[in-house]
Amino acid sequence: MLVTAFEPSGDDHAAVLIAELRRRHPSLPIYAWGGPKMAAAGATIVEETTKDAVMGVPGAQKIIEHVRINRRIDDWLDRNPVAVHVPVDSPDANFSIAAMTKGRGVRVAHLVAPQVWAWRQHRIKKLRRLTDMVMCVLPFEEAWFRNRNVPATFVGHPLFERPLDYAALDVVTSLWPKGSPQIALMPGSRPGEITKCFPLILDAFRRIKGDLPGAVGIVPITHAAVQERLRHIASENGGWVEGMHVVVGNTDAAIRWCDCALVASGTVTLQITKQLKPMVTFYRFGKHLKVPYALWGGRVFKTRFFTLPNLIANDRAVTELVPYFDSNGNELASGIYRLLRQPGCAEAQRAALAGVVAQFDGRRTGPLAADVVERLAGIS
Repeated sequence: MLVTAFEPSGDDHAAVLIAELRRRHPSLPIYAWGGPKMAAAGATIVEETTKDAVMGVPGAQKIIEHVRINRRIDDWLDRNPVAVHVPVDSPDANFSIAAMTKGRGVRVAHLVAPQVWAWRQHRIKKLRRLTDMVMCVLPFEEAWFRNRNVPATFVGHPLFERPLDYAALDVVTSLWPKGSPQIALMPGSRPGEITKCFPLILDAFRRIKGDLPGAVGIVPITHAAVQERLRHIASENGGWVEGMHVVVGNTDAAIRWCDCALVASGTVTLQITKQLKPMVTFYRFGKHLKVPYALWGGRVFKTRFFTLPNLIANDRAVTELVPYFDSNGNELASGIYRLLRQPGCAEAQRAALAGVVAQFDGRRTGPLAADVVERLAGIS
């Protein structure tokens, strides 16, 4: 079996499947281009490929890197026949590898569906050629793909399976600053996201702090080096705001601590959803894209919503400001004010988020995905 993943999130998803397969089949050969979590779950890592993920169109250096990786995978496949290939997310990187494995008669099961339902829908034809099953992590995807003659099954999302230890989170947050309101400030995890989105969060929190002096903000980051980047961005955008604090590696604790969240749209919105915390989501587009988006956005993007909770609910469950073209955080601050001041606004969000969480009840990603791989591999 071969698993290929190219982002930290892919490392997470693949590790869940690998751990279940290793539990069922201790001697099953599982090789991977992947990351440390996949290794810890029981895969033999041929190459580490989940660092320095790129969002959007990759640059020339990244493209050259993937071409070289593909050549090495092609050579490896000549020496190591496999029965099943599991490409995990990252369709731009994984489609070419799936073409290699499919061409060798390998069964292919995609884990985490390519988001062709959102944009670049012409890729559905390529996916149809290059898959035997799409293992979907969002509940609406199974029907969408099946209606377009792509075999698919909803396996759930690992995030909703992991129970949270609220007592332990409370111990962590008991040492954190308190205020009113308490706002989680989440600019994204990728360097490009942080560069685009943190200046807006900074400006929005500055406005909130001016109106509500007791406000406190927590910025959870993935590793300590990000803090230096945040400080540099702040120095170029009016300075650090009093009452804003940084914590490392405690996203779930930050969500537990907060009254509401201001968050760049991404997978972290599902972590916030899990704890039923109201949020304002956004994603910054450059001002130069405003006119092109008005003219052609409807042709490029095929969904009513961009934020995951809204996509799953098929409704405006949370405040979504995507695309966000403003160069200041005024509208973001206004969204937070509505949550804090408009009667019933936060409560309505929490009720809608509970409906989103309910759609994942009873789904265990590892066992369901392992069942798919076993069927394709002809093992039990």
